[in-house]
Amino acid sequence: MTATDELRIEPTTYLAVVTEVLTNLGVTTEDAEIQARLLLEGDLHGHSSHGVRRLAVLVGRFRAGLITTGLGVGVDWCTPTFAAVDGRSGFGAVVAGEAVQLVTERAASTGMAFAAIRNANHVGMLAPYIERIAGGGQIGLALTTSEALVHPWGGSRAMVGTNPIGIAVPSAAEPLVLDMSTASVSMGKILDHKERGLEIPLGWAVDAAGTATTDPAAASVGAISPFGGPKGYALGVALEALVAALTGTALGTAKTGTLDVTLPSTKGDVFVALDVERLGLTGSLEPLAAYFDELRGESVDPTRPVTIPGDRSRQLRAELLEHGIPLHPKMWSEVMGLLHETREELHHA
Repeated sequence: MTATDELRIEPTTYLAVVTEVLTNLGVTTEDAEIQARLLLEGDLHGHSSHGVRRLAVLVGRFRAGLITTGLGVGVDWCTPTFAAVDGRSGFGAVVAGEAVQLVTERAASTGMAFAAIRNANHVGMLAPYIERIAGGGQIGLALTTSEALVHPWGGSRAMVGTNPIGIAVPSAAEPLVLDMSTASVSMGKILDHKERGLEIPLGWAVDAAGTATTDPAAASVGAISPFGGPKGYALGVALEALVAALTGTALGTAKTGTLDVTLPSTKGDVFVALDVERLGLTGSLEPLAAYFDELRGESVDPTRPVTIPGDRSRQLRAELLEHGIPLHPKMWSEVMGLLHETREELHHA
């Protein structure tokens, strides 16, 4: 798709439309705004799989009674530093935001705190949550599982989640912010290629027979490949086991609710905050900014600069905030269709 095929949507318009779609359905204004901002961050960071393309599924799940609003979370501090959080089927962005608030406040006094979340909907991008933790001078860690979309190394069937990991470490300048999946690519990106009629790179996925494919339609009914071959697979399985053990949530093909509009969400999320000041580690952060700059200075090709995790996302976010978010006309048309549809429903309610 060329730039001329894209629409540029102003962030304020984006937020207003998505928020209205949700509030028209009966979502509280607070919850709707939080969820809209999370979708916006997905598109601002260049991850369309976690952006406004998720809205239709959220609408479908809310209509089906699979997402609740305005209930808050249930919290059980099992120890002074470990909170078991019941999301009460709330929006993932809302529940995760509350969990981040819990762990950052507790870590300020205990040095470390973590929350294990069950019964919450799709959490979206991890970066905004851990950036929030790092913005308060704490180290942030986030883990989440997804529906089984990745084939085990040497296998062909989707049996492992994409299972992203997020790490944010503050420094005297910008923080390091890592937000990466253990899959070679997101299913959303494969579906995006399918909608645009584009081939996918070889190595992204396999078809239903387990054969590597460049056809996004075949990949969408097959399985995504783990990044880095056996190493990505091993990390994905390890994170799946860790999150499931901490949250008591489902494993493998038993995970549901992040892509469908008919089943409850059975994945888990974990957020950790470490307060470096309370732990007496403030001095250990001082060399980081200089080290990051040293790494950036090692570029051998001016067209491909060395970056630190988080650099490119921050740059892209700043550009899109100024120039608007590029969306395929079909995608924005579907969003506007939801807006008109929910307005009509509200009018006739």
